[in-house]
Amino acid sequence: MNDPVRDWRRLADSSVLLDGFHALKHAVRFGAEVPLAVTTDRQAALALADELAPDVRDTLDVLLTEVPETTYVTLVPRPHPTAVAALAVRPSREAGLRALSRTPRAAPVVVLDNPRNLGNAGAVIRLAAGFGATGVVTTGTLDPWHPTVVRGGAGLHFATTVERLGVDELPPGPVFALDPEGDDIRGVKLPDDAVLAFGSERSGLSAELRERTDHLVSLPMRPQVSSYNLATSVAMTLFHWSAGGGAPLAVDDRA
Repeated sequence: MNDPVRDWRRLADSSVLLDGFHALKHAVRFGAEVPLAVTTDRQAALALADELAPDVRDTLDVLLTEVPETTYVTLVPRPHPTAVAALAVRPSREAGLRALSRTPRAAPVVVLDNPRNLGNAGAVIRLAAGFGATGVVTTGTLDPWHPTVVRGGAGLHFATTVERLGVDELPPGPVFALDPEGDDIRGVKLPDDAVLAFGSERSGLSAELRERTDHLVSLPMRPQVSSYNLATSVAMTLFHWSAGGGAPLAVDDRA
């Protein structure tokens, strides 16, 4: 008989933690390999699936193993309100690099230059998946597959490509970097093969990425307002791209 606790501890160090029902739902929906999923209440988790994700309900019925709450809290660093957690296989780096380098592209790549905030990085990945971006690349030391980033991204890492690269390894395509001194983005058409670069929350664009940039663009902002949140800046930029004739988004009413 399988021992979920033993299996969890054997797999945890080499797997992606899916923290909560929504992260598991999205990972399954977008084809992640999930060897193990646990919950403190199977009936409640499957009721959520009936309500919010009937397309993956049968898969979750097979995957979910019920464990005592006292066991669940020892498996995760921060218990989720839905009391669901799972482990997934991280996509291969080789596959990610192929997806990022493939041309022509139908949608931009988002680059976060030396980001610092794990939650912001997760929110950006969620946005990129929603807009159908080709992928999200981070430079610097932040691990874009850190459990807090995956939690912030609601498991949507599996709906796009997520990798950490050096500035000299960025995917091909014209680099449009956000900067207060750049041209107003409202007068710029962002091409589908654009590499959209955003500086860190603290210090903006690095000198290395600025050197690589082809076009500096800025977001409209009221005078004396210092800046936008990173995820807000990415959302505004991706919306501008999509409104300018970017890849059409399918309407989907799934939660």
